[in-house]
Amino acid sequence: MDRRAALKQRARETKTEAGIYQIRNVRSGRVLVASTLNLKTINGARMTLAHGQHRNAALQADVAALGVDAFVFEVLEVLEEPEDGLVYRRDALERLEAAWLERLQPYGVRGYNAPPGAGRRA
Repeated sequence: MDRRAALKQRARETKTEAGIYQIRNVRSGRVLVASTLNLKTINGARMTLAHGQHRNAALQADVAALGVDAFVFEVLEVLEEPEDGLVYRRDALERLEAAWLERLQPYGVRGYNAPPGAGRRA
């Protein structure tokens, strides 16, 4: 098996971890709370911000003004999956994200998330 095929095989066998993360502005303390089915994709969010393509306009504006290095990406919680596998990951992840949004209240001057009832967070 060549190197490329071996890497593809390893990627297929690697278990992904779902979870909640935040992007925190180290100067203002504002945060964006988000979820992902694969926590390894957080670097993709950093690249999206660095290239001016993030869908959250307020966060993107602050990154444009301060630079991407003024933001830290932190995993808040990894989704625990029961051994029986009966819980749907996406549903469990949405509930976990809702709990973190309730806890941190990242709205207005505290964060970049849209307040409840104002549509989907970005």
